[in-house]
Amino acid sequence: MRKFEGFQKGVNLGGWLSQADETSKEHYETFITEDNIREIKAMGVDHVRVPVDYPLIESETGELLEDGYQYIDRAVKWTREYGLNMLLDMHNTYGYTFDPLAVGADREIFFREESLQKRFYTMWDRISARYGKESHVAFELLNEVISPAIAEEWNCIADKTVDVIRRNAKDAWIVIGGVRYNNVTSVPMLHKPKDDRVVYNFHCYEPIMFTHQRAYWVENMPDITVSYPLKAGEYRKLSEGLQNELVNAVNQLDPDMEGAEVFDVLFAPAVEAAEKNNAPLYCGEYGVIDQAPPEDTLRWLKDIHSVFEKYGIGRSLWNYKEKDFGIIDAHYSGVRKEMERYL
Repeated sequence: MRKFEGFQKGVNLGGWLSQADETSKEHYETFITEDNIREIKAMGVDHVRVPVDYPLIESETGELLEDGYQYIDRAVKWTREYGLNMLLDMHNTYGYTFDPLAVGADREIFFREESLQKRFYTMWDRISARYGKESHVAFELLNEVISPAIAEEWNCIADKTVDVIRRNAKDAWIVIGGVRYNNVTSVPMLHKPKDDRVVYNFHCYEPIMFTHQRAYWVENMPDITVSYPLKAGEYRKLSEGLQNELVNAVNQLDPDMEGAEVFDVLFAPAVEAAEKNNAPLYCGEYGVIDQAPPEDTLRWLKDIHSVFEKYGIGRSLWNYKEKDFGIIDAHYSGVRKEMERYL
């Protein structure tokens, strides 16, 4: 399987230009600074994934917001200067969000309304025109499409967006993920890449009962401590009551399966699809919430890392700081250095 060269080991900058607790100028100028980029480089990674929410760069009526673009400009400049690659991820777009806290949001209308899609293409035309000549910058079209009912609609939108980007960026890597919150089981549902610079993408928070234990935003998540590793059948029992799209992958496994074998089996269909279509494979998000025991998190990282390495899968840990997953936060202080070995 081909590798996503230059994007093998990374961290996410979630909480900065996306899912920010506040959207003030002070936040944007202080949450991530040049010193943070220097520190990330010292971790030994080769890239950062930079999630961006559309209101940063365009108004509700679609006008370009230059002030917001300037923060992306900084990230592009800093990563270039410190020898890091950068993946610009559109975390949501006008008409669509994956955010579970957006109660009542229509998760399918964007994929059926042509006017919303045209605005999406315009946004990517602007982004690719601005950064398409930056050789270290790659583009991720959209974060975590949820509904499997619109899988084919999303494939068609993604293909058209690749065409839009190629007008400005002939050689840029373009990253595309599937439905069910970008679950690894959805990779085989993606279209064959339009060219050899398109990457298949997935996220991995399996098993959700461990990686998201006590997460306040997950409906029906029990208030219990969950260990790792446990057998798949034990996680299945603990996960009763959670949304099917969050637990379906692990629930299909042999109940006696555990440890690294879980990731090997879960990733196998995606690896097969990537090899068949000559596409690199990338895990744009993986990580463990700061409610989990740190030593168990380390064991989880070792196991998933071993499978990433086995197949040459690039990846980016969620998250660098805060957002309940921050690797540099106090919760992981006792195991941080060893965690960095398994990025």
